[in-house]
Amino acid sequence: MGIMTSSIAKKIAMALSALFLIIFLLIHVTVNILSVFSEDVFNIASHFMGTNPLIQFGMQPVLIFGVVFHFVLGFVLELKNRKALGVSYAKNNGAANSTWMSRNMIYSGLVILAFIVLHFIDFWFPEINHKYINVLPEDPSRYFEELQHKFVSPVRVTAYVVAFVFLALHLLHGFQSAFQSMGMNNKYSKCVKSFGKAYAILIPLVFIFIALFHHFNH
Repeated sequence: MGIMTSSIAKKIAMALSALFLIIFLLIHVTVNILSVFSEDVFNIASHFMGTNPLIQFGMQPVLIFGVVFHFVLGFVLELKNRKALGVSYAKNNGAANSTWMSRNMIYSGLVILAFIVLHFIDFWFPEINHKYINVLPEDPSRYFEELQHKFVSPVRVTAYVVAFVFLALHLLHGFQSAFQSMGMNNKYSKCVKSFGKAYAILIPLVFIFIALFHHFNH
């Protein structure tokens, strides 16, 4: 009984961290899409996000913890599930028992994790270097130029596009799975499933559009 309770607790924790990251993605894409419509508005929004103490010293550490927690717990649950099955995936009748996305969440997760590392190298590390290591004067108009510069290279843009495709695949299963893990299988489950599919497709598509837009308009 204790093992079952622990397993359920881990799945609920995984679901809550997933929902937290889903909300973050919505905020992140909202700020980034501004760069397509207005350089000034994007700079204002980015400057606010980058200098607001509540966001920098409150929400940002929580976000980093949420990302690490989600991936570590995801790998723990995956390894536990494989051990519990006691059979290889080659013996699994995937078409009958599960979807391709659910069977390969760990692989899409690894691609997304690699992308997050790249994203940190592209944006977060330079930001930390700018503000806390070199201690350069704050320039509220620098964010748009920095964003466009990152999407000049076709190799980097391709990496971003591939990562967002895998993000869509991850979300197609993860969104619905998060609600199921929290016991939300009721009359609204069809609505949740439809909304989850729309979210899983549209959010990555918008990110891809942003990357391609700045690549071809720099």
